[in-house]
Amino acid sequence: MAVEFAPLKNDLLLRAARGEQTERAPVWVMRQAGRYLPEFRELRKDHEFFEICRTPHLATEITLQPVRRYSGLLDAAIIFSDILVIPQAMGMEVLMNPGPSFPDPLNTPEDIKKLREHLDVNKELGYVFEAITMARKELKGEVPLIGFTGAPWTLFMYMVEGGGSKTLQKSKTWLFKYPEESKALLERIADICADYLVGQVKAGAQLLQVFESNAGELSPHDYETFSLPYTTRILTRVRSSLSSLSLPQVPMTLFPKGANTTPSVVASANSGYDVIGLDWCVRGSVARSAAAAANVRDGKGVAFQGNLDPAVLYGGREAIEREVKRMCEEFKGQDGKGPKGWIANLGHGITPGVDPEDMKWFMQCVHKYSAAA
Repeated sequence: MAVEFAPLKNDLLLRAARGEQTERAPVWVMRQAGRYLPEFRELRKDHEFFEICRTPHLATEITLQPVRRYSGLLDAAIIFSDILVIPQAMGMEVLMNPGPSFPDPLNTPEDIKKLREHLDVNKELGYVFEAITMARKELKGEVPLIGFTGAPWTLFMYMVEGGGSKTLQKSKTWLFKYPEESKALLERIADICADYLVGQVKAGAQLLQVFESNAGELSPHDYETFSLPYTTRILTRVRSSLSSLSLPQVPMTLFPKGANTTPSVVASANSGYDVIGLDWCVRGSVARSAAAAANVRDGKGVAFQGNLDPAVLYGGREAIEREVKRMCEEFKGQDGKGPKGWIANLGHGITPGVDPEDMKWFMQCVHKYSAAA
């Protein structure tokens, strides 16, 4: 039996994600439920990171913290979790101290045998679904709830490197030395991600985002070989599964951080995702023009999300206002009717040292400068 939720009061995000013209840009921030908030740090004192992820009422509380603090300014909640719950579900140990580390990474393709052969997402990741349902109920329709997953190449990188890496030596060695084995693992991860996202929609997620955080570490050719086919596979499988289950086709966002060359932007925009996230190293107008010139989706267009440099939030109110105004001019419609198909966000996650009041000012400036004339 489907869970009944309160009617949605603010659908600005969903309208923008579908490419519609909106009275102003909806705004949310990646990692908005996190370490820059004192209320998060207070709760974190008594709980280990992945304990919070696995405890629905704690994940719900953190999900709602920024919505409560910025009520009326924030246009979405995103479920508090982590992309690395997928490798955990596959049977790998992941620690957070403070960054992610894998005590037993995949060193050679032979190590793939250590992963779970069959994965029941409801059993292994059901705690995320419970948190989504709980958070959706607690939101009472104030704003939509976003679900997410890491993308296959990004998850693959962590599983092989054993943590973050500046050179990606091990994971890139796999791509070039063991390309077929790498593709098989990427496909396996993609199928798990798709099942995971479908479970999130069943639980109440109203928009989905796929985080390809390491897209920029690949050349345009390798991005189209080892990343985009697998994020596209996720999209195709999710839409097919939702259709077969008679569930709504929620908007889906792909965030290929760093994939900023014109070929990569056009390839991403042509992938079928409703929204493409942009980091701060590409102009919004350039990305839009590239997609339009390529006649993306037979001229139907694609929505974009982004893309203020997170470091601007350390620059003081004058700098924040100036840079938000400039960003809005990149994306805002030329007819004075407001932006079309644009979700305001940072170009990556908010960082821990940001003053919450500066985050508030950022959103206030988006409201002011993205509004229709």
